[in-house]
Amino acid sequence: MPFPIEEKLVIGVASSALFKLDEADEIFRREGLASYRKYQYEHEKDLLEPGIAFPFIRRFLELNKLFPEVEPVEVVLLSHNDPDTGMRVFNSIGHYQLDICRAAFTTGNSPFRYIPAYNVALFLSANENDVCEALSKGFPAGMVLDSKLNDDPDDNELRIAFDFDGVLADDSAEAVYKNSGINNFYISETEKAEEPHPPGPLADLFTKLGRIRTLEDEKSKKDPSYRRFLKTAIVTARSAPAHRRVATTLRKWDITVDETFFLGGMNKGRILSQLRPHIFFDDQKAPHLEMAKYYTPSVHIPFGVSGGKKEN
Repeated sequence: MPFPIEEKLVIGVASSALFKLDEADEIFRREGLASYRKYQYEHEKDLLEPGIAFPFIRRFLELNKLFPEVEPVEVVLLSHNDPDTGMRVFNSIGHYQLDICRAAFTTGNSPFRYIPAYNVALFLSANENDVCEALSKGFPAGMVLDSKLNDDPDDNELRIAFDFDGVLADDSAEAVYKNSGINNFYISETEKAEEPHPPGPLADLFTKLGRIRTLEDEKSKKDPSYRRFLKTAIVTARSAPAHRRVATTLRKWDITVDETFFLGGMNKGRILSQLRPHIFFDDQKAPHLEMAKYYTPSVHIPFGVSGGKKEN
């Protein structure tokens, strides 16, 4: 029987997001492909250090151990390397005991076009061009930023935090704010309070995480001592009265979130420093991700009026 990839929540991760590849990437930029290949051959058995997405990916894969009867998640390596130069990455994957066995090696070509084939709900990469091009094609993608790792081995949860507009929802409300100002934004959102937002780039991921929550609900009913592993949070610059449309959207999507923070323009770092998510997604580098990077592994979603590459 073929592997049922369409039934899984799949994360596609580039080696640049999973591990630190700064030295190898610098050799590629400075000396070219031949020197890069030589360097990777010579260092094939040298272990790579964990990168920005590592804490998230490591914990994400734990979900299969919690639900071995269905193994609900999958991680696929999507790499610019060829299989030969990619051996160092797979050696490191094996050392850290990450259950990743599927990969696309595209030998210099962008791997994002294989997102649909692998049923990927999120593609993580440090390559800005790959991420922006993927989003332009309607694929879910995020660029990992240089930020603080959060991988305490005694921490037995997976906490994922999202901005709302331009990440979970589309950028239509942000466009009103950008083009017409804060007052018209509040007027518009109040008028549309009972109208759910159109989905944004990570809405599918968010919905599928909701299915994991359902599995945990069922496990809690059978075992009252079970401690929930997955925790989700929304950290948004919105405030009342614009909060009502967020609630309407979540109700329409039939998703429960563990924690939601309406900050009204406050520094998001104040919340993230306490929440300590293992990954945080936002569409705005400035100011939100510039503040977040000191407290959490951070991912930029360069989407729409606020997050587009044109602002970088």
